[in-house]
Amino acid sequence: MGKGTAHGKKVFLVQRAFADLEGDSHGPTAIAKQTDLDAATVYRILQDGLADGTFVQEAGGRYRLGPGAFRLSMQALSQTPDPEATQAVLDKLQRVTGGLVAYYAVVGARRICTDYAIGDFDPRSIGIDPFELVKYSRSLRTGASGRVILAHMPPPIQEKVLAESVPEGVGPGVIRDNEALIESLKDIRAMGFAIGRQECMAGWDSVAVPVMWGDTIHGSLLLWVHVDKMPEDPSRLVAATMTAAEMLSRLASMPWAPESVA
Repeated sequence: MGKGTAHGKKVFLVQRAFADLEGDSHGPTAIAKQTDLDAATVYRILQDGLADGTFVQEAGGRYRLGPGAFRLSMQALSQTPDPEATQAVLDKLQRVTGGLVAYYAVVGARRICTDYAIGDFDPRSIGIDPFELVKYSRSLRTGASGRVILAHMPPPIQEKVLAESVPEGVGPGVIRDNEALIESLKDIRAMGFAIGRQECMAGWDSVAVPVMWGDTIHGSLLLWVHVDKMPEDPSRLVAATMTAAEMLSRLASMPWAPESVA
């Protein structure tokens, strides 16, 4: 692991600690305990992040996340995994399955579609503006792609998402009951994938697999299949999607280029 990669991951771990710990502000000692980093390293990261607003210092030696934290996460999002390599993985999955493929990256407590492969399919043929594929998506509680991300989120974010209302315009198979949704998250963690039955759109089933950066959720790979073409036994589609997601996880774990952490 390169020096820049190691430092970037430590910064990410410190940011992640603010989501894992109770409350909005914390001291270096609590963050160090949560991240398994030494307190001196955490303090340096916090101090370095004051200049660009990644962290804000409060009274009593405590810190909270600042607006720069979102900018930093977007920088990481745009640089890992490599866009061309990601597109190649998505294109192959689309050709093998004949479905529609999308990659959703985590941004805070939401997901955003950063890439997709749909072959010759025209989204407008089912009333979808192509722009809909790349703008901010609905709540993480909606759809297989959202649930596989939510399954790997820390409890405070899960609780926040579960408190949200189900968005309007979703498919008839959306999981509305929180208890059922929580059980589905347990199944996802156990099996490593999710099957969606017309959750986001009527007429479309899906397979979703998490893409990980080490033990941290980076995003989800989603395969859409029309209900008429979804096999009774979707194991072949699940296997193909899991293989592609494993490739994306390896790409996400590759060292950043030096200029990406400048």
